[in-house]
Amino acid sequence: MSSNEMHINVSWCRRGFIGSAPELREPVVALSLGGLRRKIESLMVPDSVELRFHLDHQATRERDARGTQDRPVR
Repeated sequence: MSSNEMHINVSWCRRGFIGSAPELREPVVALSLGGLRRKIESLMVPDSVELRFHLDHQATRERDARGTQDRPVR
């Protein structure tokens, strides 16, 4: 892992996508993966960090059900 890369574990519950990582003080919740990315990036300011999402089974199913499986998850 490079110094500007952060790996985020993502799961899903009724509240939305939940991202967690040791670098975050607490889990971050958002209704979409894009929203999750924006929230985490805003927490990391002024650091420039590249996020890598690792979706669990339930998060992958929810992403696919929303019709976003053709869009790359960065």
